[in-house]
Amino acid sequence: MKILSLETSRGSEIDPDEIFLDSSNLPHFDTNQFEGRMEKPLSQRTFLFVSITFLLVGFVFLGKLWALQVTNGDSFGIKSENNSLKHTVIFANRGLVLDRNGEQLAYNGLNPDGDFSLRHYANTEGLSHLVGYIKYPSLDSSGFYYDDKYHGKSGVESSYDEHLSGRNGLKIIEIDALGNLQSESVLDPPKDGKNVKLAVDSKLNEKFFNFIKQTAQDRGFRGGAGAIMDIKTGELLSLTSYPEFSSEILTQGKDKTAINGFIEDKNNPFINRAVSGLYTPGSIIKPFIATGVLEENIINPLKQILSTGSISIPNPYDRTKSSIFKDWKAHGWVDLRHALAVSSDVYFYAVGGGFEDQQGLGISKINDYIKTFGFGFETGIDIEGEVVGNVPNPEWKEKTFEDGNWRLGDTYNSSIGQYGFQITVIQSVRAVASIANGGYLLAPTVRQLEKDEEIEYNKLPFDGDNLQIIREGMRLAVTEGTASGLNIQGLEIAAKTGTAELGVAKNFVNSWSIGYFPYKNPRYAFAVVMESGSSSNTIGATFVIRQLFDWMKINTPQYLE
Repeated sequence: MKILSLETSRGSEIDPDEIFLDSSNLPHFDTNQFEGRMEKPLSQRTFLFVSITFLLVGFVFLGKLWALQVTNGDSFGIKSENNSLKHTVIFANRGLVLDRNGEQLAYNGLNPDGDFSLRHYANTEGLSHLVGYIKYPSLDSSGFYYDDKYHGKSGVESSYDEHLSGRNGLKIIEIDALGNLQSESVLDPPKDGKNVKLAVDSKLNEKFFNFIKQTAQDRGFRGGAGAIMDIKTGELLSLTSYPEFSSEILTQGKDKTAINGFIEDKNNPFINRAVSGLYTPGSIIKPFIATGVLEENIINPLKQILSTGSISIPNPYDRTKSSIFKDWKAHGWVDLRHALAVSSDVYFYAVGGGFEDQQGLGISKINDYIKTFGFGFETGIDIEGEVVGNVPNPEWKEKTFEDGNWRLGDTYNSSIGQYGFQITVIQSVRAVASIANGGYLLAPTVRQLEKDEEIEYNKLPFDGDNLQIIREGMRLAVTEGTASGLNIQGLEIAAKTGTAELGVAKNFVNSWSIGYFPYKNPRYAFAVVMESGSSSNTIGATFVIRQLFDWMKINTPQYLE
């Protein structure tokens, strides 16, 4: 057989071994890789199955894409951002509260469990109402700060909150999918709060508080308060109230037993008795009544009135009977200065309401002069909680009582600081300071004033000679009258005491002492009240301030010069 030669594209012949397979090679084909197999087209059934499978997978992917991009796109976008970048507040440190000597009364400490500093307070008694306490920033259940500020809750922490707070900063942090910190960058640095320096001497204030506290505990008083004020600037050298809470415990908020103890205390330690406590003044109101008497020329200051222990006036409803108004003792003949010194009620009944041939100031003028000294108004002190109290008058009685008729006896009782009078310690120290400084009614401040800072005051329209007579009467009270407990060698003090009777039975009293020092060159005024003690008790406010003066002579003589 003749073999035809076929020419390839390269012009050569095809050999027989290129046409016929060698049967011995068949076992070496990999049939799984389609070696040695004949190719056949896919069946229509197989093609349809594969197409449907691909369509179903495509629809699943499209649905998932729609859910990610459209339905939940915004929320997943936010989560995606939070998974990588997070904005975090940088807490500003709160400013310090310092006393006049630079002692730290409120300061900051490390917080091992949080992002903000912890607030701490000096372990000094008598400062809680003055300095106050705070509430910390608050986290939600997810660990985010829904409240990123400190909040002052009382005292200086509250009234100077904006000054102390500063401004928080902001930083951005990068975290991986596991929550691990990768990097951080400050976007806006924080600005720490400013310090507040007080005029208060914390050591003196603590001693004042301790003397009030000890006297209250020993003599059965419910509480007490005291203040010492610079008569030229209004700065408060001391402002304290007993009983008190703990600024540290309330701020940390962890000692629930102690906090409940404060809440359940029947003597209410949350009341700042120096600015929020209202008290019947008793005889400490007499210097201010006497000023009005002199200004209105009601009586010559040298004229004497006889006190035999009481006066009686006809009963307006039954002329056969008399109403008796008692003095606390028979003082004999007293002029205005000595009436202040011995605190003669009869003298002030006569010059206040009138008796026999002696003209009285009258309730309308009494009301006017008492209010001129600032009673019945806010003093403007720079801590919260101040109350205004009450000065009795016919309009007040008409609104308050069913039988609202004003009677002469009401004027008599008002003339000695009883009846409807309600005043505060801060009003009292401010008023007596105006007698000491020649008639300047100052705005009290717990903050130490800056050099050359403008001082707020009202100039009272009183004759300087009349105020001098009042000062002389208050000095006599120390040298030979009811305030003789303050007759201290080497220190001249002018003062006025008061014992205000409480309730119908008059079994309890408020004990008062107000005044200023030194007498000839006044620098500071003071006021002390001991609240609701037994009427039989002879130890009270004068005893408290005497102990403080004895301590000051040794430890802070600079304030007595």
